[in-house]
Amino acid sequence: MKSFFSSVKLTLALLIVIALAAVLGTVIPQQEAADTFTSRLSPGMVSVFQKLQLFDIYHSVWFMILMGLLSINLIVCSLNRLPASWKLFRGKSVLDEYDVFRDLPPEQTIMSERTRSDEASRLEGILKKNYRRVERKEAQKGVFLTGEKGNASYLGVYVIHFSILVILTGMIVGFFFGFDAYVSVAEGQSVDTVELKGGKGFKKLDFAVRCDRFTVEYYEDGTPKAYRSELTFTRNGNTIHQGAVLVNHPATVEGVRFYQASYGTVPSGDALIVVRKGRDRTHVMRIGAGQEFDLPGKEGRAKIIRVEGNFMRMGPAVKMQIQSAKRDVQFWVFQNIDEMEAAHPGLKEQVPIFDPGLFNPYVFSLITIQPRHYTGLQVNRDPGVPIVIGGSFLLVSGFMFVFFYSHRRVWIGVAQEGAKTKISIAGRSNKDRVGLDREISRLIGEIRKTGS
Repeated sequence: MKSFFSSVKLTLALLIVIALAAVLGTVIPQQEAADTFTSRLSPGMVSVFQKLQLFDIYHSVWFMILMGLLSINLIVCSLNRLPASWKLFRGKSVLDEYDVFRDLPPEQTIMSERTRSDEASRLEGILKKNYRRVERKEAQKGVFLTGEKGNASYLGVYVIHFSILVILTGMIVGFFFGFDAYVSVAEGQSVDTVELKGGKGFKKLDFAVRCDRFTVEYYEDGTPKAYRSELTFTRNGNTIHQGAVLVNHPATVEGVRFYQASYGTVPSGDALIVVRKGRDRTHVMRIGAGQEFDLPGKEGRAKIIRVEGNFMRMGPAVKMQIQSAKRDVQFWVFQNIDEMEAAHPGLKEQVPIFDPGLFNPYVFSLITIQPRHYTGLQVNRDPGVPIVIGGSFLLVSGFMFVFFYSHRRVWIGVAQEGAKTKISIAGRSNKDRVGLDREISRLIGEIRKTGS
């Protein structure tokens, strides 16, 4: 079982399957976007897709199983190979004065007029400026120096493995503790409950969101150019955040993000009504549902109880309540009352609640109900996002170590040869031989320059 989970073949197979799942998740519309797609499929095919959870791949059970298998595979592979890599990381350079300088090209050999001791000290200083770890060994044939750097490159692959595990952890945290929802908020109204996507019910937020104002800009041909929601977020009557939400400019409140998704109008906006007392001049008022006002003659207070865009299929109407010292009455004021009376003579006598002059001597009439905008907001909370971002930075760091860093060792032999001192430079690297050759060339140039 251990060999199975530590297999590189298993890693490749899982990555291929996950990649194919990602392709399916791109080709097949997901969640709400799948509604239009399913209309083009037969009922049997829709049933198959639903059973395979292909309309919500990234939240499917089988996709989570793939993520779990990949996590186990990475952990087992890392644990199996870590001791050897750690040994290379912590291991010391081996000074082999007999083999490392064998068959060196002529340009990697320098003859100096200085003594062996002076050259060894000078070269040791040069190595210390360029390498993290420098060692010196005195031998019968001369002095041997070694410089080493980049041994952390052996751990780069484990940084990649760990970062992938962090990213997978973030996905799981987002899956179990996050949510995607939608809510519509009319201008002037507040909501504290959102509807979860996928028919998963409703969720109550820890605060309320109020739409203070909604504006739309249009192109000359009438298509929407931009729309903007001015939102206020409150808790227990206290404002905790205010801001505007536009397309591609969401607002974030306590980890919950609000995106501008749609908009529309509702007929339950302010009503333009006319109030006339006998032959006195008329008064035009703009009143919203729940608002009160004094009658022109101060004989009572009027209040709009309800605003309906098409009450009982008879057109726009508002329900009025009049409170006075003598009596309290309620009645409906229809915008199309004249047409209704023409179609049903004696309507006011038969249904007194439809009589706009029920509170004599006042007569009310409805000019129009001004539509009120509502904003459609996509609501999202994903506590796994910071974890995924952190894992992504780790992943980039790991790739930097793997692809741009190598473990390099440079040896310098200092031996007395007649009246002169012979300096030999050699090097080895676990990868990027071209980079090592350039580094040795730079080192030789520095040795020649400081020794002149």
